[in-house]
Amino acid sequence: MQKAQTAKTPVTLVDAEGLILGRMASKVAKKLLNGENVIIVNAEKSIISGKKKSKIAEAKEFLEVGAPERGPFHYRRPDKIVRKTVRGMLPFKQPKGKNAFKRLKVFMSIPEEFKGKELVTFTEAQATKLKGPHFTLAELAKEVGWNQGD
Repeated sequence: MQKAQTAKTPVTLVDAEGLILGRMASKVAKKLLNGENVIIVNAEKSIISGKKKSKIAEAKEFLEVGAPERGPFHYRRPDKIVRKTVRGMLPFKQPKGKNAFKRLKVFMSIPEEFKGKELVTFTEAQATKLKGPHFTLAELAKEVGWNQGD
């Protein structure tokens, strides 16, 4: 009898601070589909491009869709918003997409167990390239009803 190979899957720690949400999510989705475990920290510090007023109006309009008991469920916490954004870039209804989504963890700020570890950032997703208006995900979350206590 042979023992099953327990090859440890690579874990990528992504620092979302200063990264454009959509671009970061697409890079993370690709890594998840390639079999990597991805942990995103500082989710509330990711950037959304566009005019703040119009993006908030768009988000509030989206909150009115559906029934609270049946869905679709609209998250207000920044870490949940990031998870949902990444999920939208995965083939979630297929088994490979579901398995990939299970390998994703998202945190606000940096948990104690990850402090001092090397964090990856995507140069293509950095907000320094943005010339127009932009704001953080935390600002959007506060506007749509995020209570920072939960």
